[in-house]
Amino acid sequence: MPPGEEPKPDEFPHHLVIPTRWQDNDVYGHVNNVQYYSFFDTIINDWLIRVGGLDIHNGEAIGVCAESHCQFLAPIAFPDPVTAGLRVGIVGNSSVRYEIGLFTADHKPLADGYFVHVFVDRLERRPVDIPAGIREAMEKSMAEGSQTFEQDIARLITAGTVTREEGLAFADSPTN
Repeated sequence: MPPGEEPKPDEFPHHLVIPTRWQDNDVYGHVNNVQYYSFFDTIINDWLIRVGGLDIHNGEAIGVCAESHCQFLAPIAFPDPVTAGLRVGIVGNSSVRYEIGLFTADHKPLADGYFVHVFVDRLERRPVDIPAGIREAMEKSMAEGSQTFEQDIARLITAGTVTREEGLAFADSPTN
């Protein structure tokens, strides 16, 4: 989200209402900020399982968090629920960037952030291609204006942000 702009629920195609718990509150009387990351993780994995078909128990590939960011906009406290919104931002060969907004029941923004998953072999923990069924669900769910990893690299090369050689070297990275 650009600086100064707040997320809006209708910018996210997938939503999940997540109840807060008494134990989520901290001594300051609101949900502790670490729980916001838990809300991110919850909507992503709910979506991966229900829409993408991720088999969390027996699948050969799993997604591990490589990077995350959360901009806190407002507090919330138990017993108020959180509505999480999710959209797919950039899809690479083995990685994806999810964009998340957290909102109150009356649509006021609580947080804006992103979460990068790298898909790895469950046993070897080495990057692998995003499983086909999950990739298909991601591409169908990409936000308006989102790009595949290849489109993003091409845009950076065309804009002169990176050289062609840098772009190609990054494209060959095992973590893209």
